[in-house]
Order: sequence, then C-alpha cells, then structure tokens
Amino acid sequence: MVTADELAQIQRRMAEAGITNAGAYMRKMALNGYILHVDLAPVKELVSLQRRCANNLNQVAVHANTFGVYPEEIAGLQRDYEKLWGRVSEVLMELSTLVEK
Repeated sequence: MVTADELAQIQRRMAEAGITNAGAYMRKMALNGYILHVDLAPVKELVSLQRRCANNLNQVAVHANTFGVYPEEIAGLQRDYEKLWGRVSEVLMELSTLVEK
C-alpha cells in the first residue's frame, strides 16, 4: 500500500531505470536496494569502430600479401587505431567515474 505521491515517485524512478514491470522493480529494490542503469551507447560505438579497424587491417594484409605494402594504407590504419584508442580512453574514464560514485 502506497500513497498517490509515493506511487508517482516509484513510477518516476522506474521510468528513470527503464523498467516497466512494477513487480520486477520491487523485487530488485527489495533484494539489492538499488538499480544501476548504464548507457552502453559508447561501448556499442567502440565495437563498431573495432570491427571497421579489423576489416581494414584484413584488407591491407590481403593487399600486402598480393601487391606489397603502401605507406598511405599504413597511415590510414594508424589514424583509425588512434581514433579507436582515443574513444576507448574516453569510455574508460566515463566508466571509472561511475565506479567511484
């Protein structure tokens, strides 16, 4: 039994956590006391960047084995990996701030 104000607050917190099932929310809160909702969009972006880098590396390896290595291809790979690792650093920093809270 809850008041109308308490119900509104519970529903607001459920929406913040992205949970629509009130029973699941109540069980989770009763057992753990908190729900951690993490936006994984940056991680998905990293996976996409990693796939592209791996694909590019494979293409360069095939080309190198067939025709030899061209410096501009290596430079392109270096740029891709710099972008990837820069983004990895940003995501790790964001995750570390979540852990510290």
